[in-house]
Amino acid sequence: MTLPALISLEECSDWSKTVEPFLPQLYDLPKKLLDTFQAGGSFLDLYKTTNPLISGFAFSVFLGGVFLVAAEVNRNYSQVDRFWSILPTVYIAHFDIWARLTGVPHERVDLALLFSTLWSIRLTYNYWRKGGYEIGSEDYRWEILRKYVGSFLFHIFNFTFISFMQSILLFLLAAPVYPILLSTQFDPEVQVSDIAFVALDIGLVIWEIFADQQQWNFQNAKKEYQKTAKVPHGYKQSDLDRGFVTTGLWGYSRHPNFAAEQSIWLFLYQWSCYATKSLYNWAAVGPTSLVMIFQSSTWLTELITAGKYPEYADYQNAVGRFFPKSFRSYRSQVAQPAAPVVPKVIRTSEIAKKLDQREKQKQKQKQKQK
Repeated sequence: MTLPALISLEECSDWSKTVEPFLPQLYDLPKKLLDTFQAGGSFLDLYKTTNPLISGFAFSVFLGGVFLVAAEVNRNYSQVDRFWSILPTVYIAHFDIWARLTGVPHERVDLALLFSTLWSIRLTYNYWRKGGYEIGSEDYRWEILRKYVGSFLFHIFNFTFISFMQSILLFLLAAPVYPILLSTQFDPEVQVSDIAFVALDIGLVIWEIFADQQQWNFQNAKKEYQKTAKVPHGYKQSDLDRGFVTTGLWGYSRHPNFAAEQSIWLFLYQWSCYATKSLYNWAAVGPTSLVMIFQSSTWLTELITAGKYPEYADYQNAVGRFFPKSFRSYRSQVAQPAAPVVPKVIRTSEIAKKLDQREKQKQKQKQKQK
């Protein structure tokens, strides 16, 4: 049995019916792989007869071991980072391929794969142009954390969180596709709600593209300004001297790309809830964990940034971390208001003097006319 026998949509998100019965497959999978290899059997048949959630999870654990070894051998702890933009889409593609091979309706999973592919293209490109795939590149935060906690604790942190937990998390982000896949037993055709959720996620990917480009343009303008001492067209010297982008989407959110990133996977989870007519389900663990990670990683990022740029504290007070505090942009909040016009106070004695002067001038003019 590779998929559970269900009698209602609601059961498609029931852990006890859709996940728990297949856990023995996880424990038996290493032995089955070895037996298949020794017997010269078909790995494709083993793939098709293994529950897709189990095989996907097992692969994420295996990759965790690969990331751990690669990190320790190279003394570079951004191994998972290089695959972050790819693996969720790989796992969704895994659900899609498995459905096609086993004859399960896959059209709704195709939609999830569509938005995820666009998400991967955007994030991979942005990571590449920032030099993330260059040999020796590493997230600067790991070095800071390593110095702070010490070598021994950092190795434990790498073993637990960086290598294994992050690898498993990338699978769990795609896990809501499993209840959607199961729901095709009852609703095989694409639903209007499916299109709506995909449109929302694609819209968020477009939002991220704009945020990425605005930050990229600003950083390039800042580098040019620092190199040539000339303010590039379209920028203000005060903005470049500040050192960090505060215009466009960044004028309303300190991390508009992070806000969209979390929302994308939360919407995928909500899609699984809607597709299975459940208020919540076990697949929340992936996006919820992602939100928790973003809270801590963003805190560390901003702690470092605030130490580099004196005005960042003002920016934090005026603009929300992920979501806007107000409809006013940061630039409009910090703009100096025009000085109010203060009426000149004229004393009574001054008025009398002016009247007396005017009267004398009139008398002089009359005498000249005579």
